[in-house]
Amino acid sequence: MSAVEPRVLVVDDDVAILKVLISQLEQAGIRTFEASSGERALQVLDTQPVDVVLTDLRMPGIDGMALLERITRSWPDVPVIVLTAHGTIQLAVETMKAGAADFIVKPFDRDEVLFVVRKAFASAGRNLAPPVSQSSLLGESKVMAGVRDTIRRAAAGMATVLIRGETGTGKELVANAVHQQSRRADKPFVKLNCAALPDSLLESELFGHEKGAFTGATSRKPGRVELAHGGTLFLDEIGDVPLPTQVKLLRILQEREFERVGGTETIKVDVRFIAATHRDLERLIEGGGFREDLFYRLNVVPLEVPPLRARPSDVVLLASHFAQVAADANGRSGCTLDEQASALLSAQPWPGNVRQLENFVERLIVLYDGPHVLREHVERELAREAARERPPRAPSSEGRAGAPLDLQRRDAEREAVIEALSHAHNNRSLAARMLGVSRRTLYNKLEELGLS
Repeated sequence: MSAVEPRVLVVDDDVAILKVLISQLEQAGIRTFEASSGERALQVLDTQPVDVVLTDLRMPGIDGMALLERITRSWPDVPVIVLTAHGTIQLAVETMKAGAADFIVKPFDRDEVLFVVRKAFASAGRNLAPPVSQSSLLGESKVMAGVRDTIRRAAAGMATVLIRGETGTGKELVANAVHQQSRRADKPFVKLNCAALPDSLLESELFGHEKGAFTGATSRKPGRVELAHGGTLFLDEIGDVPLPTQVKLLRILQEREFERVGGTETIKVDVRFIAATHRDLERLIEGGGFREDLFYRLNVVPLEVPPLRARPSDVVLLASHFAQVAADANGRSGCTLDEQASALLSAQPWPGNVRQLENFVERLIVLYDGPHVLREHVERELAREAARERPPRAPSSEGRAGAPLDLQRRDAEREAVIEALSHAHNNRSLAARMLGVSRRTLYNKLEELGLS
């Protein structure tokens, strides 16, 4: 069967969440339709070919449960994924008993959304179009030329690749590039962040489970190894895999076979493995936290991604690219960094590497008007970032004199979050990027500060 582009209908009465989901899916090359109510969703299904429905549960009128029932009855081949808040997870489990393909808990993660949508699409017997090739492995430095050469050589074979590098260096982009340049480019590229799941769920996500394998397992579900058959499985943060699961990973790397959780059938797979970590695996081995035999199975082709400070000549090129992308995404096409602003950016250490630089440049594009971002704008944002990293100052006579340190810190955090939300027009995804934190961290902070 030839690969096709999935078409996803996103249903949510919260316009901000709707726009974030649409943006995330379309950036991944997935065609989307949107509906702000269950009634509108049914109209779209009547007129447009849809492969997957992603719907919120809590909506006025036809809510997510009622919509699921209508879709199951009238469009039985269309899988439905439900969005739910922490307090309604039990209701989400009920929807799965009623026929939902899966559920996602808010606040959701981009990779999680893409994986669940792709899994539903594949489980429905459809093939995904290959992921859009990413061009962000930019750089004219000698070290980046070496990285691209290793990618080209690794892509030609089947050997397992271990990508190492600091957080934010672009290890996922490197893994994707290896897949895209390989003979498996038209087959699935499946990702799993091993640090993002609790130990109790990691094994099920990897290998899948049989119906009744545990509470809530109401149907058989394929794991990511199974979904990657014929293609590539990227295991990010491999250093966080618990020892019992490491044993099972070792077996599949050696034998290319496994059993689902709760099952007895041995399943053979054809999968190319790529792993990545920012951790010191040799030190973990010495401490008994990582298996030495698994390390040697993973480290067939080692690939080191350099930190940004090791290639300062690439900063201007990267910053220019990120500025163009951010300007186009935020309705400011044509806005650029002037020469002095770029020079100041290239002189910074960027401990968060390429990811930190990208977030910083987007913040500049969003916060400052005019056709160009100037050096003074960069200086102002660098000063703000440094102030956020410093401990709170002693209270002034105008401040909360005598207030405990934790209260002063809480006030400073509250002010920073409110300011970011204001500049982002209450777009929480954008506000999180401006603050340099994940969406999940921002949601937790909003709840902690009483701003949710």
